[in-house]
Amino acid sequence: MKIKDWIYMHRYVWLIGYTLVYLLWFRLLELMTNREWNTIHVALDDLIPFEEIFVIPYFLWFAYIVVAILYFMFTSKEDFVNCTLFLFIGMTICLVIYSLWPNVQNLRPVQFPRDNFLTDIVKQLYVTDTSTNVCPSIHVFNSIGVHIAIAKSKRLRNHPIIVGSSFCLMVSICLSTVFLKQHSVFDGVCAIVLAIFMYLIVYKVDYENMRQNGRWNRRDDKDVVRNPSI
Repeated sequence: MKIKDWIYMHRYVWLIGYTLVYLLWFRLLELMTNREWNTIHVALDDLIPFEEIFVIPYFLWFAYIVVAILYFMFTSKEDFVNCTLFLFIGMTICLVIYSLWPNVQNLRPVQFPRDNFLTDIVKQLYVTDTSTNVCPSIHVFNSIGVHIAIAKSKRLRNHPIIVGSSFCLMVSICLSTVFLKQHSVFDGVCAIVLAIFMYLIVYKVDYENMRQNGRWNRRDDKDVVRNPSI
């Protein structure tokens, strides 16, 4: 089968094109430095030490998101659509918040407690990634979203090693945001609240039944049968 034929048969993959919109919007916000910033900080932030080892799961986030989306793209329309809608709608909400309520954190250490290869990576991270537009944390939100997609996937949910590994990676990525001083605890809490909201919207509402019956129903996964064709 030719690539163009495959794309035509799987037209839903064009959802991934939203990534360009997100990157352009986020980049524009990063360049807007002359704004009145709201500083994010809670007392718990001061009790969490800087630990450079967490730079490893922090960067694994990129592979975690990309590999999951690509896997769902080629294996399941339902999982791909659910995952991308969860991520992209939530990310859009984050961008709207950043646009209307500019926020920043001042948690990064002036001096690092240790000097090693991992701290060198963190230094480069600080240079390329500003401390603005942090609440809610997209790192935390997307990690939760991908794990939910894996745990809900009919292909993967019966594989405890995969689901368990995903959960451990998700937790380590979420922790990395505060141990690297990239985010306040408050950023993570807001991301969790947003993830709960998106979970209810994407996975718990039976839109097909609602469309047919004109009412808002919860989705029962074991009873939902979807047509994989366009």
